[in-house]
Amino acid sequence: MAGAVDSEAARNVERREKHHEADVVVVGAGVFGCAAAYALANQGRSVILLERWMHQPDRIVGELLQPGGVEALRKLGLEHCLEDIDAIPCYGYHCLLRGEEISFSYPPLASDGRVVLGAGRRKEVNGYANGDVKEPARPEGRSFHHGRFIMQLRKACMAHPNISVFETEVTATIKGEHSDAVLGVQTRTKDPATGKKTPDCFFGQLTIIADGYASVFRKELLGTTPIIRSKFYALELIDCPFPPANHGHVVIGEQSLALLYQIGTHETRALIDIPTNHPAATTQAGGARGYIESIVLPSLPAHVQPSVRAALADGKIPKSMPNSWLPSTKQTQHDGVILLGDAHNMRHPLTGGGMTVALNDAVLLASLLSPSQIPTLSHHAAVRGAMAAFHWRRKSLTGIINVLAQALYSLFAADGWQLRALQRGCFRYFQLGYTDEPVAMLGGVLRRPAVLASHFFTVAGLAIWLHTVDLCGGSVLGWLKLPLAMVQAVMILWTACVVFLPVMWTELW
Repeated sequence: MAGAVDSEAARNVERREKHHEADVVVVGAGVFGCAAAYALANQGRSVILLERWMHQPDRIVGELLQPGGVEALRKLGLEHCLEDIDAIPCYGYHCLLRGEEISFSYPPLASDGRVVLGAGRRKEVNGYANGDVKEPARPEGRSFHHGRFIMQLRKACMAHPNISVFETEVTATIKGEHSDAVLGVQTRTKDPATGKKTPDCFFGQLTIIADGYASVFRKELLGTTPIIRSKFYALELIDCPFPPANHGHVVIGEQSLALLYQIGTHETRALIDIPTNHPAATTQAGGARGYIESIVLPSLPAHVQPSVRAALADGKIPKSMPNSWLPSTKQTQHDGVILLGDAHNMRHPLTGGGMTVALNDAVLLASLLSPSQIPTLSHHAAVRGAMAAFHWRRKSLTGIINVLAQALYSLFAADGWQLRALQRGCFRYFQLGYTDEPVAMLGGVLRRPAVLASHFFTVAGLAIWLHTVDLCGGSVLGWLKLPLAMVQAVMILWTACVVFLPVMWTELW
């Protein structure tokens, strides 16, 4: 029996290496591509993984993995990829709003994985403080250099007996003569000796394309286009003190928004959001560097500013990435091929949810395409049914993360008085201690979309109350402003609806 298994494995290796044939062809060895390839290979599928460039990538996003992503890595058997890359534990968030600040941690999890809400506030009454009851473990995220993590994932794939990895540039899909079903992909492979690229082909019962945020196949297969409102410009700060340690830091200034988190023992990533066509970032105003120096730097804590100045001292324009929103699309239009990862669905990277979405998508995809469900992936009707289920089942997690990312970006990068009022309401809500469920959803460990809507509109109500008190308080005649307060309350509520409901509808339905 063992000999038959070994013989089958040898035949599969020969099919992949010599004939370029496999059960699955995965295009793109990024986070999702590697995770999906590894998950399917673990089920006994024969997998070909294609990557245009196998050198260590140098991206400025994809560096913060939420607890829900760490858990997905564990389910995939890839948790070891966080080792030996100087990954830093992340326990929660620290938010600064024009001089005020608050920090909050991921809530603890019970032994069965349920979120234990309000554990910190109940310490004195439930025995945690006295040591009578062991406090549930709190989940942890990880932050790291993106390229190091990717190379660990690729190393795991190259070591898997059911995966063959090829460095080649995918140029087009291959379709059958008598149907539109995709049979594989055309590529160009570089000869290391001569440098010349020669045509090549790879064939699979199913082709999974995960070619990233700048996908060349998105228009052909989905017909969608990302919406871009801003860019993140990146600095790498060396030995930058920023307490509390092991937290993601969100700094909101009068006209600026920055995200900072440690990615190594000595390195801290600073991502500065610059809205598209912002007047303070024009060439005449000094471009991105001018914006950072004149707008962002004064809003940062004094102990962070020297590290930022040192990072700007080289005189170069910081690396940038577009901040994109791309709602998900059903994957049932084309037989033989699916498009996933950032090519399929993106959200603003402010909340660091991208890799968590990708890894959970890989877990869900593998479960729906498992050999026990679909023995042969050339059964297109069965794959279509699985992808229809995939579209809806992923929303309990990805819908929350995507809506949170877009809504919080709108509030934190507020450019009008109504959004400023909502921004203040959100910050005050956190100050009052209502952080467990929001940060659990942010971390990918709480999957209840109705809870997200409840919190958002509670924030809107608090924002209206604070605004009304400010407008009508401080004077015995303040009640005369009540009609104006009512009008402005409606305007704030309307703005909240405009920010939240269209994104919620798009992401969840």
